[in-house]
Amino acid sequence: MQRNLNIVISLNRQIVRLSVPNIVSNITVPLLGLVDMAMMGHLDNPVYIGAIALGGAIFNVIYMSFGFLRMSTSGLTAQAYGAKNKKEITMILYRSLAVAFLFALVLIILQYPIQWLSFKMLDGSEEVKMLARQYFYIRIFAAPATLGLYALNGWFLGLQNARIPMIIAIVVNTLNIGFNFLFIIGLKMTSDGVAMASVLAQYSGLLLAFVFLWKHFKVYLVRYVSSVIFKADALVRFFRVNSDIFIRTLLLILVLTFFTSRSARISDTILAVNSLLFQFFFIFSYFADGFAFAGEALTGKAKGANDLPLLKKTIRYLFYWGWGAAVVFSLLYFSFMEMLMRVLTDNDALIFTAMDFKWWVIILPLTSSAAFIWDGVYIGITAAKAMRNTMIIASLLVFAPAYWLTIDTYGNHGLWFALNLFMVSRGLLMWAWAGKVVGVINR
Repeated sequence: MQRNLNIVISLNRQIVRLSVPNIVSNITVPLLGLVDMAMMGHLDNPVYIGAIALGGAIFNVIYMSFGFLRMSTSGLTAQAYGAKNKKEITMILYRSLAVAFLFALVLIILQYPIQWLSFKMLDGSEEVKMLARQYFYIRIFAAPATLGLYALNGWFLGLQNARIPMIIAIVVNTLNIGFNFLFIIGLKMTSDGVAMASVLAQYSGLLLAFVFLWKHFKVYLVRYVSSVIFKADALVRFFRVNSDIFIRTLLLILVLTFFTSRSARISDTILAVNSLLFQFFFIFSYFADGFAFAGEALTGKAKGANDLPLLKKTIRYLFYWGWGAAVVFSLLYFSFMEMLMRVLTDNDALIFTAMDFKWWVIILPLTSSAAFIWDGVYIGITAAKAMRNTMIIASLLVFAPAYWLTIDTYGNHGLWFALNLFMVSRGLLMWAWAGKVVGVINR
């Protein structure tokens, strides 16, 4: 009895130790988004909100599609750490950074066709699109820093260190906000200033990450020949996991981008309203991801050590924390929605319109919490194929039909309904699949 109690206490301490720094680092991202929106929301024309919404949507597709670099690196590193395989820990770092910088170079080279295709798919007024293109051509040059940070932060987390990614995130986003004030308030720039601030902040973060790597993890910076780093069977596993997570992430971002695009098709006002309301979802999602990231590290470590009882116990307590956070956020949004909206904009017409859709935002933490926690678990045990399959079902067989069946009758309410149903289905599908994928480590 006492031994089990000690295990539970220790496990919850580890969850808190890993999740709190991740929550702090994650929450700086939507707070930065709030600052961006608030600065644009207080300018004299709502097209600036639309510009960074469309430009941000493009980079959500681009950068979050490459989120597999962080996710796979985190899961694979955690498993190598649990297995006490120092050489493999080093190899994963080198492979991840090499892939990150290679893909960043490709993005910069292909920026013109990427821009052309993106704006063919996105709706919005010509003025909004013009400003969004300007935003795109500046921010694309942050690609090497952004993808490099994905690889490094995933590697740090896999080594059970959430403190370093937290410090990096705080520094990056603090600098980003400072650059925003410099460019927008000081130099009277608009959406182009937001993009420039992002580029400078990301490279500052990459430099800081390398400083931490050299100072705290020099033991892993050993020299290996390229034939060992890029060993065929290791690369096959690395890219197999990455490709499945890439497909899963791409579908997720396409759903969220579709949400933004269809908002723009309804009207510029609805685009601005949904962009503002969506900030509340991002706040919760990055908070919930703190527990998911802790789940990646802890479940990956348990799999590497081949400890199935610990893995199952970890999953159970992760859900306790995740559901608790969801209830708190729903109550917060229920109580203070209008007050929080006024922080983002002083446009009474936008606030009045947004209140018609507030209930969808209030319930969104409850409908999406399970999906976030399961994401962390599946990434930690590298059940990437199952993640991919559940996402295919949720996006193509749940979200798409829900949208098309409701949009003509219910308008923007139909769009929010489809999004909530999509999140519920993801959680339920991964729950149904869990018995099969969790048991894999015993085989």
